[in-house]
Amino acid sequence: MGQMEVEMEANNGVDSANLDENLDENLNESSQTQIQQEYEAYLKALEQLEEGQLVTGTVMQVTADQVFVDVNYKSEGKIPLGEFPEPPKIGDTVSVILEKKENRYGEVVVSKQKADAKLAWRDLKQAFNEHLPIKGFIEKTVKGGYDVRMVGDAHAFLPISQADVKRIEKPESIVGKTMEVYVERLYSDGKPNIIVNRRKLLEDTAESKRAEFFATVPVGSEIDGIVKSFTSFGAFVDLGGFDGLLHIHDMSWGHVMRPKDFVKRGQKIKVKVIRIDPEEKRINLSLKHFTDDPWVHFEDKYHVNDVVKGKVTKLTDFGAFIEIEEGIEGLAHISEFSWIKKIQKPGDVVSIADEVECMILGYDLQAGRVSLGLKQVKSNPWANLSERYPVGTRLKRAVVKVTNSGAFVELEEGIDGFLHSDDISWTKKIKHPSAELKLGQEIDVIVLESDAKSRNVRLGIKQLSEDPWHSFAAAYKIGDVVEGEVSSITDFGLFVKVPGGIDGLIHKTNLTEKKEESADEALKIYKVGDKIKAVLMELQPDKRKAAFSVRDYKKKTQRDEISRYMAAEETGHSTFTLGDMLKSRET
Repeated sequence: MGQMEVEMEANNGVDSANLDENLDENLNESSQTQIQQEYEAYLKALEQLEEGQLVTGTVMQVTADQVFVDVNYKSEGKIPLGEFPEPPKIGDTVSVILEKKENRYGEVVVSKQKADAKLAWRDLKQAFNEHLPIKGFIEKTVKGGYDVRMVGDAHAFLPISQADVKRIEKPESIVGKTMEVYVERLYSDGKPNIIVNRRKLLEDTAESKRAEFFATVPVGSEIDGIVKSFTSFGAFVDLGGFDGLLHIHDMSWGHVMRPKDFVKRGQKIKVKVIRIDPEEKRINLSLKHFTDDPWVHFEDKYHVNDVVKGKVTKLTDFGAFIEIEEGIEGLAHISEFSWIKKIQKPGDVVSIADEVECMILGYDLQAGRVSLGLKQVKSNPWANLSERYPVGTRLKRAVVKVTNSGAFVELEEGIDGFLHSDDISWTKKIKHPSAELKLGQEIDVIVLESDAKSRNVRLGIKQLSEDPWHSFAAAYKIGDVVEGEVSSITDFGLFVKVPGGIDGLIHKTNLTEKKEESADEALKIYKVGDKIKAVLMELQPDKRKAAFSVRDYKKKTQRDEISRYMAAEETGHSTFTLGDMLKSRET
């Protein structure tokens, strides 16, 4: 190495040493300045801390019963572990109240409990002023409502009427639950007295969700809901804080007797929105609209006069509703139950859930109606009635009903013939059929009329024998003497039963020969059962009328006797004297 290089190297070494020394001096000055600045900031911070101030600290250490918190002061504050709901972790931040900067031991005194209370009251004020929801714990029931523990262990009163949107049947059911509420009051008479309201919050929440629903969900949407409650006409479905109605008619195209038979309380169901009315705040839901209306395909499957099977779903006074498939229900009117029986109540023939055969009699697609018949699936016994019971047919049948005007006689099951009281006897005047006929009595009858169209069969008893009035008319003529028996006595004369059993009248004026004789006195001579002879004066068989005369009989007898007497005188063989004739008249 040359001299020049050695000198240069030596010079470089001197310069490096000087440079390091200068650098150390500069670093020491910068560090000291920074430390000085930090210290001054620390002192300034200490000066800004005031007792009673809410400050934030950092958890530095956790022991079995203490939590040490750094609040950027000379020492760490100590907080009992019991003031924490659960043990904190090192590094956690915690708000505390600076109670004292230094106690007699030179320690800072802080309180988390007081900080929590201050923060809680701040939150309560904010919730009250800004009408914001805040959580509360339903601790117990009290008179008229609930004691609610709020943040910071503040206690509030929740009236039971404001605890829910619906009546709470069991007040204890919500005890122990944390719920959001509105703060309606903080002070009373200058003292803390907190009143909260959960009902209003639920209503506002529901209203908000409902408004969002109306704005975003169109008719036809499929949504989820939970069956909430029942009414007689359907079920209310919770759609997330507000309700929609699932009407009983929208549960199924078929017949639904009770909503509870179709859906269960608390059941999660998928429904279709079928109607929305924002003004009335109504939402109508449906389960049946997930499938086609079965009436759309009715004419593809069914026709008039088709015989189908169905299930009885409902009975009314006027008939029975029968479901022939899910969603298609028809009415069988009570008049279509039987060809022969008069049905008083549908329940006498069918019961709910019965499987029956019926015939489609007609339908109306627009009205969703179908008329059904039960009797049409059976043969009509009236159709050949005249063939089975032609006029003149003699029968022996039982009386099944007696009325004021006659009696019904059973010809066969469900078909009765009517026997009028006028057709019981030719001669008797029937005041009431029950005097002649009894229920269950078997009698001989003859068919007088058989009309299938009017469903009428008329029967008679008297027609089994010849009409005695016509027989009498054939045997007697006006002027003939008839012998009979007094059957009844009236104020105006005698009724006399003559051969054939018919009754004729002898008026009291026809009992005496002479005008001066009293007819009433003559009437008193007779009694029922007396034999009597009289002359037939009048006969009208069709009107059932005959009149007799004792006076004319006596006159006729006298004429006959005189005639016999005169005839005997002429022949000279008479043994009958005028005295005999006079004696006969006296008797």
